[in-house]
Amino acid sequence: MMEKLDRIIPAHDATFLEGPKSRGYELRFAWKIFREFIHGFRTLHFVGPCVTVFGSARFREDHPHYQSAREMGRQIAMLGLTTMTGGGPGTMEAANRGAFEAGGASIGCNIKLPFEQKGNPYVQTSITFEHFFVRKVMLVKYSYAFVIMPGGFGTMDEFFETLTLIQTKTLVQFPIVLFGKDYYQPLFDYMESMAAQGTISKQDMSLVLLTDSPAEAASHIDTWIKKNYRPKPRKRKWWLFEKYKAVKTA
Repeated sequence: MMEKLDRIIPAHDATFLEGPKSRGYELRFAWKIFREFIHGFRTLHFVGPCVTVFGSARFREDHPHYQSAREMGRQIAMLGLTTMTGGGPGTMEAANRGAFEAGGASIGCNIKLPFEQKGNPYVQTSITFEHFFVRKVMLVKYSYAFVIMPGGFGTMDEFFETLTLIQTKTLVQFPIVLFGKDYYQPLFDYMESMAAQGTISKQDMSLVLLTDSPAEAASHIDTWIKKNYRPKPRKRKWWLFEKYKAVKTA
């Protein structure tokens, strides 16, 4: 079991969906969400093309999954891309750490939770969100590829939501890597069973690469991006008063 974590990010009091509220309350809530989005846009506007790494917060430094995520972060940095994670411990910390130690850019999008989550020290840019759905938008919006390290419910949520957005062409088709054959083979087999039964298309399986190799994952991402996309730099406009800051690397 996990030991109690020293809290860096204060927990948010748990509240439940209570049904209709006053119109004034709903207006204030909508404005609060809008401000949270704008804060995210301003903070992440200049982070550059990212690869988002999802995974469990529970793996410690001596765990093989931590070491794999650390190497994955290093590989992403070697491609010249920014590593973005949920900003917490475990595999998120490992991916940020690998990128940081390789001299790459490292970004963390954290969340206020009543337990488990704390920030990691290997990010140059960090932002903390109050609402999961705002955070997930930011983790997807700036990324050109997604690496799914071993994880739990949260990781599964992030994986299947991203996959659904790509499958339905709501999101541009970017590569998705499931990392860890032993861990994800049963899930991959079940997805193939879904395809066989017609609940998903067989072509949908081509959206996902299952691998145990950080180098293979990085090569897949690099090949896909170079084959399908061409960088088109945009003129910087500070219309939201963003403050461009060069990322300091290790």
